[in-house]
Amino acid sequence: MSLSRGTKPDIQILANDIWAERIPHSEFSALRTHAPVAWFDEPDGNSGFWAVTRLDDLVAIHRDHRTFSSQVGGTELEELERDPEAREARRTMLETDPPEHTRIRKLVSRSFTRRAIAQWESTARALVAESIERAIDERKVDFVDAVARRLPIQMISKLLGVPDRDAEELFHWADSVVYHADPDFSDVLYDKDDTDPYRLLPFRSPNSLKVFAYAKRLASEKKARPEGDVISILAASEDLTPLELQTFFLLLVIAGNETTRHSLSHGALALAEFPDQLHRLQEDPGLLETASEEILRWACPQIHFRRTAVSDTNLAGVPISAGDKVVTWYISANYDENAFTDPFTLDLSRNPNPHVTFGGGGPHFCLGAWLARLEVRVFLDEVAKKIKRVHLNGEPERIRSNFINGLKRLPLELEASR
Repeated sequence: MSLSRGTKPDIQILANDIWAERIPHSEFSALRTHAPVAWFDEPDGNSGFWAVTRLDDLVAIHRDHRTFSSQVGGTELEELERDPEAREARRTMLETDPPEHTRIRKLVSRSFTRRAIAQWESTARALVAESIERAIDERKVDFVDAVARRLPIQMISKLLGVPDRDAEELFHWADSVVYHADPDFSDVLYDKDDTDPYRLLPFRSPNSLKVFAYAKRLASEKKARPEGDVISILAASEDLTPLELQTFFLLLVIAGNETTRHSLSHGALALAEFPDQLHRLQEDPGLLETASEEILRWACPQIHFRRTAVSDTNLAGVPISAGDKVVTWYISANYDENAFTDPFTLDLSRNPNPHVTFGGGGPHFCLGAWLARLEVRVFLDEVAKKIKRVHLNGEPERIRSNFINGLKRLPLELEASR
């Protein structure tokens, strides 16, 4: 397997159709073993990128924003540095480096600290208990729709200050934006349709405009009648332009929902596939903390993020040139055999567990990490108390996306403890 620039390993990890069928774990295992920093050419005239698949290398990149920038070219594979107008129009907090990143993040960081999020535990528990009890009554459910999708939408809506009456439509728009390669969610597919008319919009999705319009309206209402929520904080800030507020709102809506939704759905599927682990948790509730981290590792909702090398450097013995795209594959790092014993075995007592589901550290460590941890922990606790066994009742259906590792349907049969 060659590492030289301009050649490509005989491995496919980019096609959305592959991700709609499966996680290409065998391909990533081969890359970690033979070419942990490998050059991939791209179609459609893009420049290609370095695929980074080992955990240690991913962490090194994420903790070195001075060498590996988020701001120069953004965090997606699309090369926005070629289109400065689009780069500026689509920039969120993710596409910035310190000190710009610090300026934006600190506006809301206090709302997402461990202490602040802990105050929401009773709310999360009530919401998750209600969904699980309803699902148990139905017995055979699409777990994504019945449980996994509901909790994060309800929680992030409350934190942001989105009224309950608006949440369903808002998150329908957000789904269509981030799942922009799946025809079940989006009418405009970025890898099949002409999306140039939408190049100035996040993910080249026309529904971004609907989210922006809603953010503008909600911010205006909160500015007139502020409350203790995140949008009230953003609306009162004089440090954000109107466009920055809108893109920040979209980012919070998407990020505050996706990590938890797919952690819960992949977690439920894992408990069906590894019934002994659910039994272990039922027998020993003290495993709850390590179990939560293991489910987060296992699920790994974010597949990859991009950085851009701003100077010539070297990674794992491979020379990288200034301007090169460097793509860190979270889904590979979380199953790195050098970092995890038996990574393809679910182990709810796994400790240590240096997973990178929330990033590899550095300035971009996930703002909502404590929220996601709370929701996953409460979910596992309620499942262990209320469900004796989880049975797969059909084939799970994956989202067509090489960016988000998600399930759109998960048919389960739930066997109640009582």
